Amino acid sequence: MTFETNQTTGPDVAIVETEDAVERRAREAYFTASQRQLIWARFRRNTSAMIAAGILVFLILSGIFASFIAPYDPTIAGRDKDYTNGAPQVPMFCDDNGCSWRPFIYGLKRERSLATNFRWVTTVDPDDRRYVYLFVEGWEYDMGPFTFDTHLFGVDEGFIHLFGTDDTGKDIFSRTFAAIYTSLAVGTLGVLISFVMALIIGGVAGYFGGWLDGVIQMVTDAIRTIPIIPLFMALAAFIPQEWSAEQRFFFITIIIGFINWPTLARRVRTHLLVERNQEYVLAAQLQGAPAGHIIRRHLLPSFTSYIIVDLVISFPYVVLSETALSFIGLGLKDPVSSLGVLLQNTTSADVLLNYQWYFIPVFFFIALVMAFVYVGDGLRDAADPYGTSH
Repeated sequence: MTFETNQTTGPDVAIVETEDAVERRAREAYFTASQRQLIWARFRRNTSAMIAAGILVFLILSGIFASFIAPYDPTIAGRDKDYTNGAPQVPMFCDDNGCSWRPFIYGLKRERSLATNFRWVTTVDPDDRRYVYLFVEGWEYDMGPFTFDTHLFGVDEGFIHLFGTDDTGKDIFSRTFAAIYTSLAVGTLGVLISFVMALIIGGVAGYFGGWLDGVIQMVTDAIRTIPIIPLFMALAAFIPQEWSAEQRFFFITIIIGFINWPTLARRVRTHLLVERNQEYVLAAQLQGAPAGHIIRRHLLPSFTSYIIVDLVISFPYVVLSETALSFIGLGLKDPVSSLGVLLQNTTSADVLLNYQWYFIPVFFFIALVMAFVYVGDGLRDAADPYGTSH
């Protein structure tokens, strides 16, 4: 009688053991992962959200370093008076005079023309090459406590306008990135104001409940029913004309923050109504912990991830509010550069027919809002413990 044994030796055993070890470690990592790690792992599987996150990071960094990226001052101080309503200047490497390893643009020639009754006319001079350089010195700007004068690019003589100029000669490229920074700043401050108010009001309503919750919900519903545009128009009538751009900026930011808190406050209230009856809350109460301590140290941290998701989702709506206000002339105004101010410059038929480069900031505005929307949707799906993709 013979016995046959099926023995696997050699490299095959090592491969099987390695695969089992990897699978075992993956299971252990999943069951021991924190909530943030699980959300990040789910978010990474969302391709559209990851692409939107990359675009969003690029736009945020572009806004933060707008003064470095912008070759010229976005205000009237950096205007090119010889090139008003000028078309975008695209750097090139070759022309009829030959090729160059360094990109260049053509210079401009300003002269009187008989065809325009001897008015000044700006024309392109193809014999005047102006080469593009990186890290050039220009106008001074502040970043925190430091002052710099280095910019990403520039030309050896004159100006370069990648997105063209407006009717006063201001560089639209510089204004676009300055506008991104302004709109992000308004959105950040507005979200922070609404976030703090939502945590306080929603936390009190959800933890104590009863008649206090009823009163707070009546106030919340009343604020939610206020029509936004008439409210803004009424507030705009009280803004003094002599206010500076900074004063208008902070006023608009505060107003936007004060009208965007009810939605998040309701979510905080709903969660606290459920969590306040849990055993860990009862244990803290029996130990004599005050209500503020329980809300701050026990209840709110239990759904921090969801609060962050709500903030990201609400951010584009705050940016849209600022843009809409500035677009209809009730928000920020020149010389401040915001996306709403730049969009306001595109409302005339003359711009639509003759100066289409005014619409370039519109694409950045769409990209910014859509990036926030996709990232917010991706985070919301990743934070949902009952989602089908988990």
